[in-house]
Amino acid sequence: MSIIDKALAANSDYAKSYYPALGKRPAPKLAVVTCMDPRLSDLTGILGLPQADLDVIRTGGPAVTEDVLGELVVSTRVLGTKEILLLNHTGCGFTTFTDHELNAKLSASTGDASPAPMRFFSYKDPEENTREQIKKVRSHPWISKDVPVRGFVFDVDTGLLQEVRPLAHHTTA
Repeated sequence: MSIIDKALAANSDYAKSYYPALGKRPAPKLAVVTCMDPRLSDLTGILGLPQADLDVIRTGGPAVTEDVLGELVVSTRVLGTKEILLLNHTGCGFTTFTDHELNAKLSASTGDASPAPMRFFSYKDPEENTREQIKKVRSHPWISKDVPVRGFVFDVDTGLLQEVRPLAHHTTA
């Protein structure tokens, strides 16, 4: 039996005890942009918040792309989310290559370079990546300046969150 077939069988069991109230319109309080890494799947445990309070946006890296920005606009402007949490982590697979390296590897291994150059949003430093994400979200004109945007790095070895603050901009007189 394939993994998908096992998932379908499990879903049949799940549906027997499904709570229909979960199907009502969501009203999350916190939008979380995080990585697709399965080690970050237990966000209710990591953050200590109920699932209904979380609007989870998962992406590789986790990259704040134009699509993610659109989802954050809908989350804050349509669903009513009040805060945004950007959650990177240590040991991310996206730190193990560059976009150029992966494009070259995939072009060579498949014999088809037509998709290249694909943007994979690889990075090297989770803290710097978090700062860049905060800047992207904060600079979007449709995300209200009243919505707090904070970034964190989850340590996969300890389970602890470390807040990443944007660098202060110094002006010279």
